Amino acid sequence: MPTRAHGDESAREPDPTQSLRLAFHELPMDVNAPGASALHAKGGLSATTGPTSSVLLSPDSSALAQEGFEMRSQPVPASETTAPAMVVAGPEAVPADDEIELKIIPPVIGIDLGTTYSCASAKRGERVEIIPNAQGQRSTPSWVSFTADERLVGDSAKNAYQSNPQNTVFDVKRLIGRDFDDPELQKDLKYWPFKVVQEDGKLKIQVQDCGVVRNFTPEEIAAMVLRKMKRDAESFLGQQVVQAVITVPAHFNDAQRQATKDAGAIAGLQVIRIINEPTAAAIAYSLNKRGEPSRVLVYRLGGGTFDVSLISIKDGDSKVLATAGDTKIGGEDFDNRVLDYLVKQHRSRTGIDVSSNLRTLGKLRSEVEKAKRTLSSQQSTNIDIEALEGEHGFSETLTRAKFEELNMDLFRRTMLLTEQVLIDAKLRKEDVGDIIMVGGSTHIPKVQQLLKNYFGKEPSTIMNPEEAAAFGTGVQGAILAGDDDYSTLAVLDVNSLTLGVEVVGDVMSPIIPRNTPIPTCMSKIYTTFADWQTSVVIRVFEGEEPLTRYNHLLGMFPLSGIPPARRGVPKIDVTFRLDVNGIMKVTAVDKGTSMLKSINRGNSKSITISNVLKHARS
Repeated sequence: MPTRAHGDESAREPDPTQSLRLAFHELPMDVNAPGASALHAKGGLSATTGPTSSVLLSPDSSALAQEGFEMRSQPVPASETTAPAMVVAGPEAVPADDEIELKIIPPVIGIDLGTTYSCASAKRGERVEIIPNAQGQRSTPSWVSFTADERLVGDSAKNAYQSNPQNTVFDVKRLIGRDFDDPELQKDLKYWPFKVVQEDGKLKIQVQDCGVVRNFTPEEIAAMVLRKMKRDAESFLGQQVVQAVITVPAHFNDAQRQATKDAGAIAGLQVIRIINEPTAAAIAYSLNKRGEPSRVLVYRLGGGTFDVSLISIKDGDSKVLATAGDTKIGGEDFDNRVLDYLVKQHRSRTGIDVSSNLRTLGKLRSEVEKAKRTLSSQQSTNIDIEALEGEHGFSETLTRAKFEELNMDLFRRTMLLTEQVLIDAKLRKEDVGDIIMVGGSTHIPKVQQLLKNYFGKEPSTIMNPEEAAAFGTGVQGAILAGDDDYSTLAVLDVNSLTLGVEVVGDVMSPIIPRNTPIPTCMSKIYTTFADWQTSVVIRVFEGEEPLTRYNHLLGMFPLSGIPPARRGVPKIDVTFRLDVNGIMKVTAVDKGTSMLKSINRGNSKSITISNVLKHARS
């Protein structure tokens, strides 16, 4: 049990093997320090002494390896210890060492990597086009099936589901970048016929691949889908593709964004930009509204996630004002509600519980998805399966009203998040111009009705909901490639969740507030709570709750070698950097010794990726 140091005059030097709670104090900033004005302008440092806060002190870093972090220690030149070297670009203070020139190799494709379906686009000739797959379809199921002699990806994998459920993988977007013990993930396990296991502290998917039991990371499965998208693009464009822009939900965290980039690397793609899905859709919308300044609300409800963003568009420039979302609301959740209902109906009618029969559930799931689509245009539909379980058939009428009843709480939550975006942007619903619907689940009539009732007008229908994000991603790729046709377009996105460190009493000390324009860099200076403290472990969180136990732990890292001193004397500068992809880097500098520590998820995975690439097969 951790002990708490009170720091009285007779306090002794703490046992270095014991974990202590430390309190951080936000110290006054030296406004004459180089770079201080830039940081202060962003609110990164407090001009007056701030509230008490703390991090966990521990010399033990064994737990850090499980977080997937690489730790670096290096001295900082004395001339740089007063403040980080910064380049001020407009309203953002951007780290100078993050300005890396990237060589662009056209064509750059855009990929909307979806939970259930994926779609790609690229500039060909004078315009961006949706790329058809090898079967001529404009979207590809994000499914992978492993058989006795081959791997199937896309439509063929989805078609193999009923006959090979244990080895058919879908919903990988809900697994990528997540921990095995994530409570939300554990709730989803009952809906997946494939095995999700933990190996070496990491989440993996277990299947029989060509007769051999193998464990794949979610990134490897996602890479198989991306590799197919890459090949289809090369066939369509008639040239090699090596770079891509890939979408993610606006509420994807640092780990999920980095894992998406890793999946691209495994697939042989250099991911030059990660872009939020609502932002990509707004780019597509802006092409049709050049010269017409407006504020648009992008309501994106896909197969597995929900995002809503309020975006200001003027002269082709898209600026995200606020964003919100939930990675646990989507078409799959609607299907699962209906699936549970039908399983209960069958059990009450026949006394047979089919919830553990994977093949039976596979049949039922396929019919539920079809029924959901039918209910977008009809008031009711029949679900008939001749042999659901042995000799027992299945027949049930599903009405639109019942479907809406089963999912109404999820629909209403999307509207609460929509209202929250308006509050964050300090705007009224009357200030919104068009409402843009993105994602296949926006075809649900109740969703359209709720939006219409709230805003008092019909949502816009100028774009295909299933293709809007993919199209905008292709435009973003053309922008990054320097295409003259899109040279006047620009995008300014924001971070979707507050980032900070844990402080005394398990309190969240925010450093980068949500809806801050990115890229950005913000810092706070802290000091120790206990006398003679020589090391700290900084715990990094994201979320909006005041207590860290209700937020998401992104990782932790140690800072050792702090000279023994009375509490309040050491100064520790904690800096958060967010790049244009929304990927984070955290550093901590002890100003007394100029010792720096940082955490970086990406570098720690490079060996894994290179090994996967080495052994990848077509």
